[in-house]
Amino acid sequence: MSEELTIYRDMVKRALEAEVAPFYDDWERTGALPKALWQTLGAAGLLGVDMPEEYGAAGASFEVAQLVVNEIARQGFGGLASSYNIHANIVIPYIAAYGSRAQKEQWLPALIRGDKVAAIAMTEPSTGSDLAALRTRAVRDGEEWVINGAKIFITNGCHADLVIVCAKTDLNAGAKGVSLFLVDSTLAGFSRGAGIKKIGQHASDTAELFFDDLRVPASALLGEENQGFAYLMQELPRERIGVAVQAVGSAQGALALTLDYVQQRQAFGQRIADFQNTRFKLAELKAQLELCKAYLGQCIQRYNDGQMTTEEASILKLTATEMQCKVADQCLQLFGGYGYTLEYPISRFYVDARVQTIYAGTSEIMKEMIARSLINPSQR
Repeated sequence: MSEELTIYRDMVKRALEAEVAPFYDDWERTGALPKALWQTLGAAGLLGVDMPEEYGAAGASFEVAQLVVNEIARQGFGGLASSYNIHANIVIPYIAAYGSRAQKEQWLPALIRGDKVAAIAMTEPSTGSDLAALRTRAVRDGEEWVINGAKIFITNGCHADLVIVCAKTDLNAGAKGVSLFLVDSTLAGFSRGAGIKKIGQHASDTAELFFDDLRVPASALLGEENQGFAYLMQELPRERIGVAVQAVGSAQGALALTLDYVQQRQAFGQRIADFQNTRFKLAELKAQLELCKAYLGQCIQRYNDGQMTTEEASILKLTATEMQCKVADQCLQLFGGYGYTLEYPISRFYVDARVQTIYAGTSEIMKEMIARSLINPSQR
């Protein structure tokens, strides 16, 4: 890591230790991040780090933006990492890439300052990851679009001010009939269900959203009509890099906690760290972590060069998140009974990891995408 990145990481680390660490347990108990936190992150320059300076961002590199995610995850704030990824690593880049000048001016400065919180609504109760089967519809009515439908498992859904909504605008075109809309959550016809209770990432609020004859202006269409699926596919590499960065950071944090614990805890007259099983297990986890880090670095470079493929993004997401779950599981095992208590942070690393192999494309879908690229090379 360059000296510049090291200095920036230290700044991020200090900011999180001061503004997040003392309060995070309370946010986990209440099941949500306070709105004020987003403004704190914005004031510290941690939102939309690699966006253009004209919208209030730093105009930094993609690597710097991912460094923030890594540090959040490394410190054990899995819920915040997921919420942050949605807001800063997905929604903001979507608007920057496909938004009109007016849309960028309306939303990007507020999102980068943290005055507004963002979410993206793709998953539906009956369709899961199958975007071609979306039931949420948007029908043009003069100078407005009328949206009807429901979404589920929406990160930041409970308090989002802006939601990118995926809706069908051509019922006969399958995935090619999907469009994206920038929806202001204060509009009539927009409602939220009660927050969804999860086994982990409690600080990251998750909600079901409902659209009942929700009218948005024609100018709320993000990009071109019926191009939503293409946009989603184009942005998947960045999304999956963000998830992988989170996975690597979390694994680093879990391993660091465990290394400290096994060197202090004793059993049968010696340190846990002195047992061959412990040493071999830690060596195995370290090796897997370093391999994922190396591939992640390669993918980031490919992304910067505009050459990262769907196959590479799928391999990265699959291997990094499965590695994270294994590291969390094996590290918790080395804590023994203490690992199963909320008193020890390793338990949060464990429960927070599980969803990583589910959202942003399940491990099974990642395997299918990789298999397709092997059997049909044109789909890479």
